[in-house]
Amino acid sequence: MNLRLRYEVPQWIMIAAMFLSSAIIWPSTPDRVPMHWNAAGEVDRYGGKLEGLFLLPVITIGLYLLLLFLPRIDPGKANYAHFGGAYAAIRIGTTALMAGIHAMVLLWIKDIKPDATLFVMLGVGLLFVLLGLVMGKIQPNWFVGIRTPWTLSSRRSWTRTHRLGGWMFIGTGLLLMLGGLLPASWMAALILGPTITVSLILVVYSYLEWRKDPDRSPPGTRISNPG
Repeated sequence: MNLRLRYEVPQWIMIAAMFLSSAIIWPSTPDRVPMHWNAAGEVDRYGGKLEGLFLLPVITIGLYLLLLFLPRIDPGKANYAHFGGAYAAIRIGTTALMAGIHAMVLLWIKDIKPDATLFVMLGVGLLFVLLGLVMGKIQPNWFVGIRTPWTLSSRRSWTRTHRLGGWMFIGTGLLLMLGGLLPASWMAALILGPTITVSLILVVYSYLEWRKDPDRSPPGTRISNPG
C-alpha cells in the first residue's frame, strides 16, 4: 500500500462504516432520534430518522473532502510535503472523532446510553492531544496551524509558536478529558478558560518572537521552504 492510500483507507473505512451502520439500523429506528445533549448529558433536541442517522456521516464526508483539497488551493502548498504525516494525522483524528460521536448516537438509538458529555469531552480532548503532538511538525501554510500575521511573516515566530502551542494543546486536551469527569457546572470554565488563555498567550508570543526575528518579512510574504 502506497503512502497516500495508507492515510486515506482508514478514513474511507470509518466513513463507510458510519453509512453502513445507519442503513442497518434504519428499520428499527424510532421517528424521533436524539441529536443534541446539554452539559448535564441530557438530550435537549431530537430530530427525524434521516437527520439523526445520516447528518453526521454527510458532514464527515464534507470535512474529509475539505481537508483533502485545502492543500491544493493553499499559496503555501509546497510546504505540505514537509509535514504530510502530521497533516494526515490531523485528518484521521478528525474523522475518528466524528465517527465516534456518530457511534454514540447509534447507541442511544438502541437504548444504550453512554454519558454523552464524558464521551464528547474525551473525544475532543484526545483530538487536542493529537494536535499538540504534531503541532511542532507543521510548516508555514495558510490553512493549518497557528496563523497570525506574525507567524505568517517570520520563520522564527512560526517555528517557536508551534513548539509552544504543541505543549499547550496537549495540556488543554488533558484538561478537557478531566472536565468530562467533573460536574456539568464546571463545563463552561473548563472549555472556555483554557481555550481563551491559550489563544491569547500564543498570539502575544508569536508577536514577541516576530519582533526578535531579523529576517522577518511583511505580512503576506511567503516564507521560504525549510532548508
